[in-house]
Amino acid sequence: MESTGTLRIAVVGVGSLGQHHARILSDMQGVKLVGVLDPDATRAGEIASKYHTQAFSALEDLPPLDGVVIAAPTRLHCELASRFLERGLGVLCEKPMATTVEECDRILAARDRGGAPLLVGHIEHFNPGVEAIAPHVCNPGFLEVHRLGVMPGRSLDVDVVLDLMIHDIEIAQSLVGRPVERVEAIGVRVLTPFVDLANARLTFQGGCVANLTASRISRDRVRKLRVFQPEAYLSVDYAEQAVEWYHLEQGDTAKQIVKVPVHVQKREPLRRELEHFVGLLRGEVLPRVGGEAARAAVVTARAILECMDR
Repeated sequence: MESTGTLRIAVVGVGSLGQHHARILSDMQGVKLVGVLDPDATRAGEIASKYHTQAFSALEDLPPLDGVVIAAPTRLHCELASRFLERGLGVLCEKPMATTVEECDRILAARDRGGAPLLVGHIEHFNPGVEAIAPHVCNPGFLEVHRLGVMPGRSLDVDVVLDLMIHDIEIAQSLVGRPVERVEAIGVRVLTPFVDLANARLTFQGGCVANLTASRISRDRVRKLRVFQPEAYLSVDYAEQAVEWYHLEQGDTAKQIVKVPVHVQKREPLRRELEHFVGLLRGEVLPRVGGEAARAAVVTARAILECMDR
């Protein structure tokens, strides 16, 4: 699907994240936020009023669309994404793509039948800090990632692996660029029936190891990625969009550690993601995180959860 006129986009699910999709879309050039849909009619009405659009409670009532953002609970992603994709509508589906690999496959099949573009909302790909270091990651040997946060004030229908760690699984797989060969993991249920604290060790083909820790029961917020590779160390503070890059450089008499200046132009990652989605709907770009990459992250996430249950 390609369009050069004003794009008509709706947001399905206007909870803690969906409301921000609506906020950004409502003031984007070349885009008309034609509606928001949520089973909570009061909530849908509040967001619609705030962003000067219409509120809907049923999919059948939505007006003609060019694309849709799905920010509904994860358990609904497969049903919703498949329905829109089969109609030939471009979809931005929030992460995780789905709760199971089988559901991911159903979404991909619907995409192929409808011929519509699919972008999965792995937002850290649009973090300027990640964009700054990604071109300089080469043959990494070890990745260390911490994603720690307080208990969110939103409904939780999945464990912390699919809720938070999925970000870092996908980024790690993208940076390493090789298949995961071995998974080791532990998880703890603390405040919910699901795993709230998890640590996973992923060993990739070629020997690179990624150690990922995710928590939604911490007192402090930490979101940091560290990459160790031959003669270099790179790190990103996701929240601050701050980057550090050190590498070995030949001095007059010996090699020395040198800090490389990295310029990062800070921007809201969600806005950049939605701009990318608009470009995708117009046929100007390919999806930065398409269905196959998002599915691969779910494959690894499910392997992590299975490892915890052994």
